[in-house]
Amino acid sequence: MKCPFCGQDNTRVIDSRPAEDNNSIRRRRVCDECNKRFTTYEKVETIPLIVIKKDNNRETYNRKKIEDGVIVACHKRPVPAADITKLIDEVEAEIFSREEKEIPSSVIGEILMSKLHELDAVAYVRFASVYREFKDVNTFMDELKKMMLK
Repeated sequence: MKCPFCGQDNTRVIDSRPAEDNNSIRRRRVCDECNKRFTTYEKVETIPLIVIKKDNNRETYNRKKIEDGVIVACHKRPVPAADITKLIDEVEAEIFSREEKEIPSSVIGEILMSKLHELDAVAYVRFASVYREFKDVNTFMDELKKMMLK
């Protein structure tokens, strides 16, 4: 590992521990040349996941898209940021545990909706209204009735 300060490759690990997410390792390193310390994170490299969109176009999986959708759905709701991050982590873990190279966006949407339903009913309905493209109030009411039965 090259030192980010002096560029030498004489660095050594002085401490290793799991990172907060338990999916990576945090390593403290010291440069033997300039004696400066720095931190690196080591994470397992995963196969890039391809998402199959509704129109059959394909694009690389992007966590930010899920984050954006959940944040909009939870806007002005009493949902802590930590719960949102946990929900996204759970969705991501479920997606990647399938070990598929391609996944339909509809599968991601359904997983996300089931997690949102458990987290906050209003956020769930907000997300469902966009995701399922509610056309009118009747469609909206049908979804609310289904939710009330669960």
